[in-house]
Amino acid sequence: MDRRPFVGVSTYLVDASWSDWRARRVALVPERYTAYVRDSGGVAVLLPPDAPERAPEVLARLDALVIAGGPDIDPAYYGQPPHPMSDVDTVERDVWESALLRAALAAGMPLLGICRGMQVLNVVCGGTLVQHLPDVVEVDVHGGTPGKYGTHVVRPVPGTLLGGLLPEPELTVPTFHHQAVDRLGTGLRVSAHAPDGTVEAVEGPGFTLGVQWHPEQGDDLRVMQALVRAATAARSVQLEPVEVG
Repeated sequence: MDRRPFVGVSTYLVDASWSDWRARRVALVPERYTAYVRDSGGVAVLLPPDAPERAPEVLARLDALVIAGGPDIDPAYYGQPPHPMSDVDTVERDVWESALLRAALAAGMPLLGICRGMQVLNVVCGGTLVQHLPDVVEVDVHGGTPGKYGTHVVRPVPGTLLGGLLPEPELTVPTFHHQAVDRLGTGLRVSAHAPDGTVEAVEGPGFTLGVQWHPEQGDDLRVMQALVRAATAARSVQLEPVEVG
């Protein structure tokens, strides 16, 4: 029987409180991510941090991967000391998501990095980051306000994967980030910019895509729908019967 693709979504490890329980360690991700996958035709599977050597085993049970947004990756991964504004207390997540991305890239699995996820993708591919955009842009439109997403314009690059998915010359997207791609990782190319020149999307071979904004916070499903289609197509190829003799 055919089934909807299983889309793994990375999660946070944080202290949270609910009901009678206070400051318990939990693995969570905002519900908008799971709704984004569901509304686009996939089944979201949450991926809490695990031993990095298990990443290929985990991905073997999935059809696509989403690396979610969140705090900054430790700049030690790209050979820099932390900026005073960097939030780098995510050791387990840095290790796990890096392992997931390496395994997905090696397997040719369809993948999408969102905000932090795009940054981790770039770092895993050997790139670096601008650690604090207000240091390098005249007017910061990227960061939103505490607890609230902002919006700004992005311009997809024609002829790219993203440009095919979002063919309009520019669109307004939900945003909340203070870091961005600096040196581009090996095998990646830029597929969207902000008007101030900030890299807003990168992509690689197959369906390897990172977006700096938060599409799950809006109503535009096109990026996730494309990931689900790619996952369905890849799974169909894997399940094709093989003639023997």
